[in-house]
Amino acid sequence: MSSQKSNTIIGACIIGFFVASAILTVAVGSQSDDEEKKTGSSGSEYISASRTDSILAAIKRSSDSDGNNVQSDEEETDPYEELNELTGLTDVKKEVVSLANFVKVQQAREKQGLKQSNISLHLVFTGNPGTGKTTVARILARIYKDLGVLKKGHLVETDQAGLIGEYVGQTAPKVNHMVDSAMGGVLFIDEAYALTSNKMGNSSGYGAEAIATLLKRMEDDRGKFVVIVAGYTGEMKEFVESNPGLKSRFTRYLHFPDYSAKELHEIYMMRVKKYGFSMSDETSAYLLSLFEDAVKSRDRNFGNARYARNLFENTITAQANRLSQEGDIQNMSKEQLSAIKKEDIENALKMLKTI
Repeated sequence: MSSQKSNTIIGACIIGFFVASAILTVAVGSQSDDEEKKTGSSGSEYISASRTDSILAAIKRSSDSDGNNVQSDEEETDPYEELNELTGLTDVKKEVVSLANFVKVQQAREKQGLKQSNISLHLVFTGNPGTGKTTVARILARIYKDLGVLKKGHLVETDQAGLIGEYVGQTAPKVNHMVDSAMGGVLFIDEAYALTSNKMGNSSGYGAEAIATLLKRMEDDRGKFVVIVAGYTGEMKEFVESNPGLKSRFTRYLHFPDYSAKELHEIYMMRVKKYGFSMSDETSAYLLSLFEDAVKSRDRNFGNARYARNLFENTITAQANRLSQEGDIQNMSKEQLSAIKKEDIENALKMLKTI
């Protein structure tokens, strides 16, 4: 009996997955998204944070021969509008606009033969996971292109694994390859503090070699690419302070705060609207209460926007499982296929806790 029951559950989940995929395909068409998630055996490849968005984002994104994520510079949307449309991040938005305004003024002064004030365009992004750091980095790369600071405006994302070799003589070539890939755009190094942390397994000195190689390229190819390093607030400050070369080049910090329960609710509901689903006011209020509870108990590893996105994904999978048990899916109305019920979110939460 237990074996039959397990097979039934597995079968329902498989059916639910394909039903959810079919519903989502109808709802979204060719839409795309820019959220992020690490993946790949090397740790240097990044894709969309949601499984759904990873498929859709493939339309806009490409990878180099080593599998490092490279975002195309062919973007139809206005980066400034996209920045303004992001949930929360008020101070981050102001800082990005201020930086852009400064660059514009310096360009105007140069045109008039006036002296310019030098400012480093390399940045440090601090904050917990899922707070929008990579998303803003992508937008900023395009803003730099719009300003004429960068030729391509693409983003190359990597981390410790993408920069450090396993053996002697491998690290410098890996760093140079990443920089070459980012030429004309932005090199985004997530969890950059891992390069100097013995806790992350860098007692071999390969991390120091990676930093030295990176700093040399930043000097040799000044103005040809921009570096953004990101990670937890405390660790990133220690990282920059650990090397005089880093300290002199990374002088501007942008802090990404955790999202509030209301903002997480907004992120979730934006997806509900984007993918053509619907929800009653009662269910929406229940959802907000879940986010309030999650915010109260979160630690620094809490996923923030990633948590909201994953909950939405599990919700539409739970909805698909429910619909598969209610009748002939092919003959269901748009209202039935679109409605998200409280029980769908409850089941999604159970699925999320088992991950």
